[in-house]
Amino acid sequence: MQTLRGKLLQRITCTRVSRCLLYSTKNVPDVGQPTAASHPQLLKEGEITPGVTSEEYISRRKRILELLPDKSLAIIAAAPVKMMTDVVPYTYRQDADYSYITGCQQPGGVAVLGHDCGLCMFMPEASPEDVLWQGQIAGVDAALQTFKAEQSYPMSKLRTILPDMIRSSSRLFHNGKTAMQTYTDLEAFQKAAHDGIVKDLSGYTHEARLIKSPAELKLMRDSASIGCQALLQTMLHSKPYPYEAMLSAKVEYECKMRGAQRMAFNPVVGGGPNGSVVHYSRNDQKINDGDLVLMDIGCELHGYVSDLTRTWPPYGRFSPVHEELYELILETNKECLDLCKPGMSIGSIHNYSVNKLRKGFKEIGILKDDQRDSYQQLNPTNIGHYLGMDVHDCSTISYHRPLKPGVVITIEPGVYIPTGFNCPERYQGIGIRIEDEVLITESGYEVLSGSLPKEIKHIESLLNNYGHATGMDTVARAAFS
Repeated sequence: MQTLRGKLLQRITCTRVSRCLLYSTKNVPDVGQPTAASHPQLLKEGEITPGVTSEEYISRRKRILELLPDKSLAIIAAAPVKMMTDVVPYTYRQDADYSYITGCQQPGGVAVLGHDCGLCMFMPEASPEDVLWQGQIAGVDAALQTFKAEQSYPMSKLRTILPDMIRSSSRLFHNGKTAMQTYTDLEAFQKAAHDGIVKDLSGYTHEARLIKSPAELKLMRDSASIGCQALLQTMLHSKPYPYEAMLSAKVEYECKMRGAQRMAFNPVVGGGPNGSVVHYSRNDQKINDGDLVLMDIGCELHGYVSDLTRTWPPYGRFSPVHEELYELILETNKECLDLCKPGMSIGSIHNYSVNKLRKGFKEIGILKDDQRDSYQQLNPTNIGHYLGMDVHDCSTISYHRPLKPGVVITIEPGVYIPTGFNCPERYQGIGIRIEDEVLITESGYEVLSGSLPKEIKHIESLLNNYGHATGMDTVARAAFS
């Protein structure tokens, strides 16, 4: 006869088993991307993507429809798969507009947004062979249940359903960057284009994406925090590992170990003269004693990116020449940060930085005249850009637009002196950039990358007191020597 204690233990065991089965891959539908049921460590109940609820996605669609003219229709295709070779694809990254509207992180779909139809998603149909090689993908059921579309059809129905939707609209918008022939070859689309009523959608989606919601800002703070921690760890390892490739590998490792899905862009790791190449990407040189290294990095966390830059001497000391230039860039960085507030614009902050740096370069002796072309050779970049789902986010929004609370930008003054530039030789081949991420608030600004040191005394103290080698030092040096 079973004891009462035995019955209780059996009941507890059964309860634990049943709870585990809720997250078993055999009992939870696979929709081709994480869900709250399949990945409870990533998503809470009610979220379509980590940190963003279905209610927020629905409100995004309503916001875009409010911006669009009456009786208009918007077509947004998923980003295409890009191939590295004939059978090997690059790592897939969803188009920001498609992701912003649907939450779907998979290729092959077409979303249609209209005042009458709401969100209608045409979903790819996977063959058994596709599933065997690539796994499950989201279909019609997932579009309705997971992504909360009002309507959904398989892609095979697009050619019979979409033309009527187009013909009943007076204005047609689409995402030109991801346009696919599946819909652009339709006679109805061709006629609309001929009639001049087809326009690019990005002006409306960028308008909606410009001001971040609290959920988006949480993801951006977390993405910035990951980038700061990863770059700090990389700085600490730069003395025993003074190789561009190793520092690039280190920062990517640290980002991904902290939860980032990918880098936002290929890390810029410019040692010595390579730092004067604004978007240097080779990352294949050793950094010599006495040189600086400029690292511009960013990572992506659940669709939101970070972007930050620091410049430092891996061997632990700024030279007097480096210190002179660095202090000018740092002072410009701080003064431009203080200008960040509602009502200002990236353009006005940029103009301030140009005047500040031009004056400073002349005082130092690396700029001989006031010609714009001469200054442009030393700094061809803007002081910053919008930041969000893309590195250069909301690119259709003017830099002269007054900033509002909830907008995130970068502030990144720099100097890039080419070897052979008409200035004293001691300054030639030096590149310095200090880039921070900035959230515009009601009262001013919040520096999202503020935890990453940029003062000379702090950087030197970190490198000389906390930088360390590991047991892999000898092996690593040998590999890159």
